[in-house]
Amino acid sequence: MKNIPGFEINFHKQSKRIYEIKIEDQILEKLLFSFNKFDLTALELKPFSRFTIAKSLDDLADSKLGKLFKEILHDRSTGCFTISPKNKDFKLDDNFFVKFSTAVAHLLGNPNHDAMTGKYYARFQVKHEDSSDSYLRKAYKNMDLHTDGTYVKEVTDWLLMSKLEEKNAEGGETAMLHLDDWEYCDELLNDPVATEKLLWGSPKSKNIDYKVEHPVFSKDKNGRPQISYIDQFPEPKNMSQGNFLQKLSDCLEESKKKIITKLPVGSSVVANNHFWLHGRKPFKENRALLRELLRIRGAFN
Repeated sequence: MKNIPGFEINFHKQSKRIYEIKIEDQILEKLLFSFNKFDLTALELKPFSRFTIAKSLDDLADSKLGKLFKEILHDRSTGCFTISPKNKDFKLDDNFFVKFSTAVAHLLGNPNHDAMTGKYYARFQVKHEDSSDSYLRKAYKNMDLHTDGTYVKEVTDWLLMSKLEEKNAEGGETAMLHLDDWEYCDELLNDPVATEKLLWGSPKSKNIDYKVEHPVFSKDKNGRPQISYIDQFPEPKNMSQGNFLQKLSDCLEESKKKIITKLPVGSSVVANNHFWLHGRKPFKENRALLRELLRIRGAFN
């Protein structure tokens, strides 16, 4: 196991495909001091400042943390980690977690512009009432397993999701699936439609005025399968495409290999977007429900 002073690094209790990184108090105290030099407006308007706080995080780990993040995400056998304060009672606010998520993301590479918010990151809430045009905010619906960036031109190598706030929430667990664990992968991969270019669009809330074409499955440089898929956005042109997508959706949701976990407030999950799928279980109905998440996705540099 990796050893970086101030960071406790272990495998996640539910899967050895996921690393769990805990940050000790002395590191958090130093980060608070470093991060206080930057407000969120500066980070949003001065792109270079995002790399400055990324360096301040890496400096506290003797320049080993960014390397570790990349090693994990590039490793096909893992490709995912969670990171959070070790001490759950350490007082940190949402501004700190936005800055911390920014630092982690910029140690990985270059975040994509998020058209939904017009920034390099997106913050959004899940509440009892919803009138949106996608599953993202529909608290009482299952958000099926998917990857990100299926409908944009930018390369989406990795995804970071941070939980900023949660109140009156029961259910809503995170679901994840590593492509190599999926028991139906070979069957779907051998379907002729699997590597056929499909048309992908998006609802108005995504603020994307174009459509893209790409197959569901592709292969990496070593010939291993990769997936780019979300159930809501493909636009099948014929029966064979429609039936393939239905079978794909059913086989993902029926998988017995999913990892179901509850992430605490202040934690982030970071995954390789080419071979990890993620989703969310429905919440139990509660009129006072609130969850706020932050999302950053981007490309390796």
